[in-house]
Amino acid sequence: MAKDKDAKKKVGKKEKSEAAPEAAVLGLDSGAAAASTTATYADGTPLDKVTYLEAKLILKPDRFTSVQSFRDFGKLVKQTAKRLGVGCIADPNSDRRPEIREITFGDTPDFRLYNNAFILRRRISYVDGFPVGDPEIVFKYRHPDEQKATAMDVRPNIAGKYRIKFKAEVLPLKDEVGGYRILYSHNCQFGLSQVHDADRGSINTLVKIFPALAAIKKEDGEHITLVNGGIVEEVLLPLGELDFGKGQVGKCDIGLWRTRGEHMPLVGEFAFQVQFPSSESLGEKPKKLAAQFYVTLQQEVKDWLALGVTKTAMVYRLKGNPPQSHE
Repeated sequence: MAKDKDAKKKVGKKEKSEAAPEAAVLGLDSGAAAASTTATYADGTPLDKVTYLEAKLILKPDRFTSVQSFRDFGKLVKQTAKRLGVGCIADPNSDRRPEIREITFGDTPDFRLYNNAFILRRRISYVDGFPVGDPEIVFKYRHPDEQKATAMDVRPNIAGKYRIKFKAEVLPLKDEVGGYRILYSHNCQFGLSQVHDADRGSINTLVKIFPALAAIKKEDGEHITLVNGGIVEEVLLPLGELDFGKGQVGKCDIGLWRTRGEHMPLVGEFAFQVQFPSSESLGEKPKKLAAQFYVTLQQEVKDWLALGVTKTAMVYRLKGNPPQSHE
């Protein structure tokens, strides 16, 4: 799965998240999980395990000027999948209008959350120009070290329902096409209606809801604000499903992030996501086929790629130099 022997040598000295693919196919090696099977969180709950693979290609936004450009990219995905023997099932909604969602990030003025590998996001879906459903809150700890991501307890202290999603997020290498690096994203998500505190933006409230943030609190009067004052409009088109065999089928989509108001394009993204009971339950053949597809698609669309960034990082860069991060 490595590009070639010389490429292996190049990435061999990089951070572990950029290790040669043989070491852990798409970040799904069970070694770290096996080493911590008896470990627990402070209340005795067993540590969460990675149960999602989400592979992303971050794309230059200038090519996405209409919904047809989304579909053109989808054709490249389908062609690559067919050539490699990956099943490709079209989404019946791919011929319709894209979905529209509003996304905002909250942080302290000095970006203390992001600097410590935390991300706090709100997402609202729109239908025919109007918001629908309960706004979704996502709190995540994203880090290249799987053990650190596993050990971080992201469970919220709320009376309502929430969901934990622990993902291995696959991104291209930061400075070259044809390989990949891994970020481990330990997420919790819930509807905003599950939070009943009056001052939702105060650090005290946030620490109450997310005890993991206690270590970054400085004083009681602090509040979070919109990161760089930015409101993102996401234009999202589902493309369908990719079938890697042995029951490993994942949805794929393509989207564009742009600023609301100015409609300044920020970044595009193609992604596919596969859910599984545990990394041990995945067969070697589907894992290797997914890795081969991901690397090959990079080569096919290399002129579209934006290396060394994430969608979140682009929002943090809106007003100049980005803060420190673990991405």
